[in-house]
Amino acid sequence: MSDRLFSVRQANALIPKLELIMERLQRGTHVLREGVAELARVTGAPADDLTMAEIVELRPDLQPVIAEVEALLGEIEDCGGKFKGLELGLVDFPAEIDGEVVLLCWQYGEKEISHYHTVEGGFASRKPLHPRAQPPRYLQ
Repeated sequence: MSDRLFSVRQANALIPKLELIMERLQRGTHVLREGVAELARVTGAPADDLTMAEIVELRPDLQPVIAEVEALLGEIEDCGGKFKGLELGLVDFPAEIDGEVVLLCWQYGEKEISHYHTVEGGFASRKPLHPRAQPPRYLQ
């Protein structure tokens, strides 16, 4: 994990860039999955058993896509984020809340970071940054 701690404001400033990266990353991995699935059909080997070297040897046209995916993952790391999952588009940023190091948790599609979780926890243990205030009450 990065030694850098982010404020919510600093992490939120990265969201426009992360949205572009995640969109390209999801598009690239979709192309890779389709290519690997096709290879599995042709070779008869289970897709999970194909190594990266075999994929590149049998489908050299996928090499630029693989390189782009690796570069995009590097861009997330260069921002100080930790890529946590493609399906939900998760990126975590280390931060400090109430004296504890936690991870600000961004999910692709969110316009701002609104949740965090402990370093040991994950997406399922996300907590809101700002617990909801009591809804307004009206006199009737």
